[in-house]
Amino acid sequence: MTFVRPAIAVLAGLIAVIALAFVQYDRTGAEMANRLETSARAAITAVGGKGVKADFHTASGSFTRHPVLSGGNGLNEKVRARVARAVAAIPGVGGVRWIDGTIMAQRSTDTPRPPMHCQDDVDALLRSRTIRFEESSAKLDPASRELVGEVARALRPCLGAIIAITGHTDSSGPEPGNIELSEARAQAVEAALVARGIPADGLRSTGVGSAQPVKGLDPRDPANRRIEFSVIATQPIVPTPVDTPGPR
Repeated sequence: MTFVRPAIAVLAGLIAVIALAFVQYDRTGAEMANRLETSARAAITAVGGKGVKADFHTASGSFTRHPVLSGGNGLNEKVRARVARAVAAIPGVGGVRWIDGTIMAQRSTDTPRPPMHCQDDVDALLRSRTIRFEESSAKLDPASRELVGEVARALRPCLGAIIAITGHTDSSGPEPGNIELSEARAQAVEAALVARGIPADGLRSTGVGSAQPVKGLDPRDPANRRIEFSVIATQPIVPTPVDTPGPR
């Protein structure tokens, strides 16, 4: 019996931590949904989509970046297409579809979407500071959590682009272990960004171990232990008859 109570206490603590994580996720998702719905209402009004509503929630009530458009009965197909394009152009919005099933690819345009200034902003943040981890661990150093928050704010204007997160190590230790650790650290940063409102479907994390040391540094130099970000402009999806809002 003396071992049961500590085990119960540990289990209760674990449940509490998981519950808190879900609460934080729900809060972040609700804030993002409210922001996108507000932007969508303004965009719909601006293009004459009277009566159209954009819903950023799934059937179960969870937040989604892929809104469903409804209402606007009586609008012709030209206006419907204009409404869908206006909503799809909002930063952070994924594919748009009407409640009757017709869909539109995310931000279909004639030219690729640039990564704007986000890459420069992130590079500036990391020029004099480094995202650090506890030794031989993928757990973020407490002092680096604020820096990750700053990175998230710098990336937010570029939602919709692909954001690559690459973990690096120095050459100390066996390379299989370096690769595993660099991957785990990149994934930890990805999770931290998601917790700060960056949609997971636009993030790509990978680890390369010690294969790409900083130019001019000895591969064994601890300064090679780093996280790098690349904001990648994505090619637009070319609409097909199925992708473009059409007859009901």
